[in-house]
Amino acid sequence: MDTRLMALLVCPICKGPLTRARDGTVDELHCAADHLAFPIRDGIPVMLESEARAVEEPSTQPGEA
Repeated sequence: MDTRLMALLVCPICKGPLTRARDGTVDELHCAADHLAFPIRDGIPVMLESEARAVEEPSTQPGEA
């Protein structure tokens, strides 16, 4: 996906910034505020709330800063 396109894309729900996450065959755009991941299929981001999946918030273990 083009880096110029990434600079223009925002979360369709909260209009917040998105970060790209790649893990093997999974390619997604993550919204940290809404804890949602939007899929990228064939290089095209699918920015539909109905297509997003919930992302678990990273938990902080006691003693970690």
